Parts: sequence; structure tokens; C-alpha cells
Amino acid sequence: MLHELDIEGYAVVERLRVPFQPGLNLLTGETGSGKSIVVDCLALLFGARASAEVVRTGVRRARVSGIFDVPQGPEVLARLAQSGIEIDGDLIIERQVLSSGKSRAYVNGAPATVALLRDLAQHLGDIHGQHEQQTLLSAASQLRMLDSFAGTPPEVDGIGQVYRQWRACGDALERLRGNEQERLQRVDLLRYQAGEIRETGPEPGEDDQLYAERQRLGNVERLRQRCFEAYGAVYDSPTSASAQVKSAAGCLSSVGSVDERLQRLAESLEEARATVDDVAFEVRSYLERLEANPDRQEQVEERLASLEKLKRKYGPSLASVLAYADSAEAELASLDRSDREIERLGGELDAASRRYADRSSALSRKRQSAACELAARVMRELGDLALEKARFEIRVEASEDWGPHGLDRVAFLFSANPGQPVRPLAQVASGGELSRVALALKTCLLKTARTGSYRRALVFDEIDTGVGGSVAAAIGRRLKQLAAGSQLLCVTHLPQIAGFADAHFQVAKAEVGGRAAATVTELAEPHRVEELARMLSGDQVTDAALENARELLRSA
Repeated sequence: MLHELDIEGYAVVERLRVPFQPGLNLLTGETGSGKSIVVDCLALLFGARASAEVVRTGVRRARVSGIFDVPQGPEVLARLAQSGIEIDGDLIIERQVLSSGKSRAYVNGAPATVALLRDLAQHLGDIHGQHEQQTLLSAASQLRMLDSFAGTPPEVDGIGQVYRQWRACGDALERLRGNEQERLQRVDLLRYQAGEIRETGPEPGEDDQLYAERQRLGNVERLRQRCFEAYGAVYDSPTSASAQVKSAAGCLSSVGSVDERLQRLAESLEEARATVDDVAFEVRSYLERLEANPDRQEQVEERLASLEKLKRKYGPSLASVLAYADSAEAELASLDRSDREIERLGGELDAASRRYADRSSALSRKRQSAACELAARVMRELGDLALEKARFEIRVEASEDWGPHGLDRVAFLFSANPGQPVRPLAQVASGGELSRVALALKTCLLKTARTGSYRRALVFDEIDTGVGGSVAAAIGRRLKQLAAGSQLLCVTHLPQIAGFADAHFQVAKAEVGGRAAATVTELAEPHRVEELARMLSGDQVTDAALENARELLRSA
């Protein structure tokens, strides 16, 4: 269960700490007081998308933290251990939303990912709000609900894999079986292109080397002149650097016996002279190899022109040209093998088709069986929600369109009145009826199929939309029964539902320092009567409203 929710700097909340109780926790308050903020904050702890808009004006960040019981089960503990999170007592989840829009998550003080929060949320709680109520009307959502009840998600995942294999084989076959004339034209083009590149025979980096060689061949005379000058200055003249260093070394060496430091300096000069001589010999060797070669220069220009032509046609660099050649040859090999490939892919397609058909048939049988059971359970739940005469059916029909979820089309059908045929839920259910159908479905889906026990904290945000009077009382009783085996958090506008609370919280706005700030107060018995009376009669609380409120509490 959720023990405590701590909210700071979130929307109209300055700072709130709400301790929740086992059983049915109900939040009431005037419209706009901030009741749904508690639900929104809980959704944030469950990995919902964060937005900078929730950060209270004038603060740097919004912070929400919740203290939960640690979910039982090896997969939860393994997931926490995989994330390096130690468990010692309760599970504390924190989410921070910065004014920049970025968010941070922590589990037991350790940084965590939003993905981890979403994984944990599957074991911590389930939030049912008005958005989820509307998604109930979509065929895709109805199919997911039926699969959830039937326990068939693993089978659906398996069919999805087979479907993707089938599609991949079909797409590949379609490409191979394309217009034969286009295929032959493509073969001719690829052979010409690959042949042109391979005939030229470019090497990686060859153009850079040729550019450098062309630069040298075009500047032979300048290179020779400068090298002669350098060689004379370094070695081949009476005043060369080598001669000067040699003379200086001799001077210092002649007095080295007087001061050994001068002898060491003389030795250093001899080493420098050796380096200077090495450079001179390298320059001389370079000069001996340097000669004008018009034929070689012409060859370089021609080779560069050939390489540039390839780069203009197949890529900005020689590496791109070579990669294109590899790709063209690989496609050629694939096209040349097309007949064998078509035969192989045809076999794989047939095998995938058989696997898909077999698995879809098995899944359909499970869905048909589960549809009957779920519809019967929902009918029983609707009877407890003042819809005794209603009919609810789940139709599972085969479709000719293959898809990743199997061949079934699922439709939830409903009729609120006797004598009226069942029709798709979206066409016939009023707002109040839809709320009750949603609650009935949620109740059935939240029970484990074998034991009937409840799991996780359940959150209902305004499940009472469109109902009132005795219907509201029926919903309240059903929520009370649910709360006997699980913790429930419920936002409601109706006193008939609020009267069933095990813990009743009033949400209100007050002015603090010239700014609106939400408060949450757990109500004791006398104050509960006053709140219920306000919900019954509005701002003017009458004696009759107070007496009606007491009667609600006595009958709950």
C-alpha cells in the first residue's frame, strides 16, 4: 500500500504530506481545489511524463515522494537489484521536476530511470481516470483488456514475432518478384558501375598521395634551389653551421682541462654537430633523388582525373567509391541468386503462415472462453452497481486481416434496458452507465483469475462521472467491498460515495502569503459530517443537510 505522499512546489501546492490508510481513502473538495493533484503526483511516481508547467511559480523545482510497501515477488526484487537499489524496509520513490522541464527520479535515494518507475508501477498501483474511461471505447483497448483477463499476453507476443517474420518474408519476396525487366536493367547497370570502379582499381588514400606527388613534381626547380641553399648553409661551406659548431666545440675543449663544465659543453656541441650533419646528409640524399619527370607528372595527372571522375559519380571520397562498389557487387550477387532466394523465402513464408494460423487459432479459442467468463463476471458486478437489468457481452470474431495481435476482432456490447438489443458500448452507454461498466471491468481485471484476491493500490479519479443518487450509493458500496482486500484512493464529488470512506480527506485552497495554496486535511467524525453536508447542500449547510450527512455515515 501507499503509506504517505509528500508533495512540494507542485502547481498550487506549497508543501503537503498526506498519510494514507488501509481500505478506502476518499478525497473530496470544491471544484478547482486541487483534488486531482494527488492522483497526478502519484502518476508521476509511476513514470508519467513530466512537464515544467507543474512547477509552482517562483520555485526552482517540484518534488513528489511516496512511501510504499515493497512489492513481493522475485521479479521485483531482481529488477531492483539489477538497478543497484538496496531494500531495507519500505520502498521510497521520489520524482523531481525542474523548472527547465527536466526531471530526476530516485528509488530509496539512488538515481533511477523513468523506465524503472514504470516497471515498478505495475506492482505498486493502478490509476483509473477519465482518460482511461474513454479509452475503454476503443477496439484496441477492449482487445488488451480481454487478453489481460485471459492471461494471453505471452501468446500475443509470440504471434507478434511470427507476424513480423511473415511480413519480412513477404516483403522480401515482393521485392525479388518485381518487374523482371527492371531487374535485368538493374543487373546491367550494377555490372557496368562495379566494373568501371574495379577496372580503375582505386586504393584507399591513393588520391591524397597523388596530390602530394603532383605538388612535388610541379615544384622541382624551387625545391632543388632551396635544398642547395640549405645544404650549403648547414654543411658545404667554410662558414656552414657544421663548421661553426665544430670550431666552437674545439675552443671549449681546449680549456676543458681547466674547467670540466666547459668540456661537457664541448661534448654537447659535438652531439649537436652530429645532428646537423645528419640533416645535411638527408638533404643531399633528397637532392640526388630529385629530378624533373614530365612523363611521371603526366601519369599522375591522368590518374587523378580518373579518380576524380569516379568520385563525381559514386561518392565524395575514394572510401565512398569503394563502399559503393562493394554494395553494387553484393546486390548483384543477391540478384543473381534471386531464383534460389525466391524458393527459400517462399518456404519460409509458408512455414511462417502455418505457424501464424496455428497460434492464432489457439489464441482465438482462449479468447472465446475468456470472453464468456469475463462477460459473466461483469454482469454480476453490474448487478451490484444498480444495473441489474443490463446485458453485457463480448463478441470475438475472426478477421481476414492478419495483424500482430492475431485474427480476432473484439467488441464490448451493452444494453442497459430489457428488450433492447446489445450494441457497441460507445453507441449506447450514457456517461453514468459507462462509469459503472468501467468500474465493473476494472474490478474484474484487478482480480487474479485463480484466487480472486486483489493486488496493488487502486486509484480512481472521479469514477462517479455522470451518476448520482442510488447509483452513486451502489458505486460506493462496491468501492467499499473492493477496499476490504486492497487499498483504494478515490477522488469523488458525491456524498453518497464519500460516506463509505475508511479515511476521508478534504482538499481545499487557502491564501498563504498572498498566494493560493492547496491543503489536505484528514477529517475526523464531526468534520466528516460537515463536509458531507456541504457536498449535499452547497455553501449553505442546513440542519437537514447535517442530518442527511449523519444518515449517510450510519448507513455506509
